[in-house]
Amino acid sequence: MGTSGTWTRVGHLDQMRAWFGRPLWDMEPADADGYFGKVLRGSPSGTRLARAQALTTYFLFLKLRHKVEIHRMTGRAVECPIDEMNRPRGSKDAALRIPPTEPEIKTLFTGWGGEPATCRKFARTARNYTASKLMSQVGLRVSEACMLDLADIKWDLGRFGKLHVRHGKGARGSGPRERMVPLINGADRTLRWFIEDVWGQFDDDHTRPGALLFPSERKNSDGSSRRVGDDALRNGLAAAAEAHLPGWADTLTPHVLRHFCASELYLGGLDLLGIQEVLGHSWIATTMRYIHVQQTRVEDAWVSGQQRAASGWKD
Repeated sequence: MGTSGTWTRVGHLDQMRAWFGRPLWDMEPADADGYFGKVLRGSPSGTRLARAQALTTYFLFLKLRHKVEIHRMTGRAVECPIDEMNRPRGSKDAALRIPPTEPEIKTLFTGWGGEPATCRKFARTARNYTASKLMSQVGLRVSEACMLDLADIKWDLGRFGKLHVRHGKGARGSGPRERMVPLINGADRTLRWFIEDVWGQFDDDHTRPGALLFPSERKNSDGSSRRVGDDALRNGLAAAAEAHLPGWADTLTPHVLRHFCASELYLGGLDLLGIQEVLGHSWIATTMRYIHVQQTRVEDAWVSGQQRAASGWKD
């Protein structure tokens, strides 16, 4: 996280600690009720939301790193005092981006994947398809996809290869934040198909320094391709959704695909820290807001557990 963002959160915590007069890990739900319901009652909703987020992140950090240590020293189990009953409400709560289900996304890409064979502009359609496919597989931001070069694909790293995202989103204006994204979830196959079967339609020299991964149809004065713009990728996804997933025609965006990716990786067994690394989040609390599971997940997990237990008794 950037310096300004860090100090903003620390400032929120300092003000809450000054009011509380004790270590914040001693806070109970009743204390949070008094603070957010009385002390901050007349404050702007943005302030209340930011302070609640800072406290939530603080407790998440304690649980991940110091839960055992605090319990050993104080006998206290670390639990966040903010719950659904006392959580501050505001306009930001409405910004949830619930993604389509896995069958819906499969329908989208199955239909879209058949377009290049029959459409008039094969290369452009295949490029937009590939970029969106990567957003759904490894959670790329649309701006990150636009800035990739061929050289950013590191086929020799890891078991599947890795993607060097050099222009990741920085926290609160801190500048680009780099990360290495493993080409998991089929992303390696997606990229190999695009490079081997499509890329040559844009450029004939893949060894040229600075060769772009996703070129535009437009050319520079020296004959090289320009970098694709994010509008082209957004419009391509919107058109594909309208044609193949009409129920999502007005709401399926690159960022929703990023939420879909996080949710599917979680359902596939990847832990939160791994998903945080893939998506490039500074705070794991942010990653948690990207994960959406079906309402039957708890029931399904319980049934599976009962079936495993029953099998164990039979053995």
